[in-house]
Amino acid sequence: MKQLLEQIERHEGLELKPYRCTSEKLTIGIGRNLEDVGISKEEAYMLLENDVKTVQQQIETYMPWASTLNTARHAALTNFVFNVGIGTALKFENAMAALKASDFDIAAEQLLDSRWANQVGQRSMEISEQIRTGEWQ
Repeated sequence: MKQLLEQIERHEGLELKPYRCTSEKLTIGIGRNLEDVGISKEEAYMLLENDVKTVQQQIETYMPWASTLNTARHAALTNFVFNVGIGTALKFENAMAALKASDFDIAAEQLLDSRWANQVGQRSMEISEQIRTGEWQ
């Protein structure tokens, strides 16, 4: 099997970002045709877990104060950063300062008073309420 996989990789190449193959199909990895094959549910969850781990590492690096949050609030922050990216999350200076200061009502208000909240609707309400109450929604 190892030789077969190495041979296919040599023939297909390894692309870590989507590209159009010679048949103009959206492809990624080692010849994975996303248009016709897609990904499995298991692969989707594997990608999600990897992405959440990356977000958690970013939070540890750029928001070390987040380690003081309870599990539900930390998860809400992780969900938010997963959605907008660490760079954008850091631009929510007032919300992050309030969260850091344990002023959860203000942090929730700041998140809800944003373009992001208008864009994602119910998600913003759930995340903000989880931050406000410290309880899973």
